[in-house]
Amino acid sequence: MLKKAQAIESTVIGFRHQIHQYPELAFEEHRTADLIAQRLTELGIAVRTGVAKTGVVGDLGEGSRCIALRADMDALPIQEENDAPYASKIPGVMHACGHDVHVACLLGVAEILAQEHAAGRLPGRVRFLFQPSEENQDSEGLSGGMRMAQEGVMDGVDGIVGMHIWTGVPAGKISTRVGALTAHPDKFTLVIKGQESHGAYPHEGFDAIAISAQVINALQTVISRRLDPTRGRVLTVGTIHGGAKDNIMAGQVTMTGTIRTFEPETRQQLLAEMERACGVARALGGDYELDIVAGYHPVVNDPGMTALVQEVATDLLGPQNVLEAPQEMGGEDFSYLARQAPGCFFWLGGALADGPKRLHHHPQFDIDERALPIGVALLAETVIRFLQAGDR
Repeated sequence: MLKKAQAIESTVIGFRHQIHQYPELAFEEHRTADLIAQRLTELGIAVRTGVAKTGVVGDLGEGSRCIALRADMDALPIQEENDAPYASKIPGVMHACGHDVHVACLLGVAEILAQEHAAGRLPGRVRFLFQPSEENQDSEGLSGGMRMAQEGVMDGVDGIVGMHIWTGVPAGKISTRVGALTAHPDKFTLVIKGQESHGAYPHEGFDAIAISAQVINALQTVISRRLDPTRGRVLTVGTIHGGAKDNIMAGQVTMTGTIRTFEPETRQQLLAEMERACGVARALGGDYELDIVAGYHPVVNDPGMTALVQEVATDLLGPQNVLEAPQEMGGEDFSYLARQAPGCFFWLGGALADGPKRLHHHPQFDIDERALPIGVALLAETVIRFLQAGDR
């Protein structure tokens, strides 16, 4: 399978460059979707477009057993700083997280599996999910993964696999783990209310900035003193805005931030303790409003599906190149698809060997393209083995 993937490496990289040059933001992936639909149609794969607004679904094969593969399509509102010949041609928009890699790899998998099907070597069905908007949500608070799950793309699916190119892992390696891989990333907005007064007469009001300082201190003790230190969790205040003039004591301060947890019980305890910490505002004569915007569910990898991916990766790459992934505090809406069938999500190593690490969501993000045929081969071989297991 690795040889088959290497044979189409230039084609897959070509797709990546084409998509990278013309990135599209969340729920605007029209050009990308057209490219995908055209290529799947050329391969004889049944295509549905307009799924979850701009998504594409392809179905291949026959039989009762079905496995799904997912690739996200959207880019980010970032101005690219690379001078590569395939750099973004769209001002202010860039594939700075590698979703172009995911689409290109899945198109490569589709080509190989279409050939396997034509030769009678595909013992079941595979569903290709090209998903919009992993990075963002629409006006109804729904991401592409949420919408795809709601629209029934997982109906009749027995297992699902997804991958993410990852510059935290060297090219030629993959990493994954059983259980929670990514976190539940919630956002919060906290408004501290005081009473405005002249800065020369602070006793005539309640200083919202001074109150906010005490609330922030209290919020930090939620992590260090109120939660089990053996469980992963983060609370970060990312912005704070208050006051209008140097000689006026602020009557209101607004701050925003994020919390990250893995287990539902830890999340609920953290939210409850945040409310308790914010109560400091009332003790100091002010008040508060705390609004929580729920993020994606954690990606929780199924033991059986993860063992299959690790087995395939071990056979393709050798055991030394199959790593145990640490839990990541980032969020991923693959979780909504994996909640409807046993799933595995893995990191495909893509770190450039020379120079500084190209961080995700950075204007100079880039990857080692030797990773692409590895991703293609791993996904394609996982499909074959998963479907063969259903015949036994």
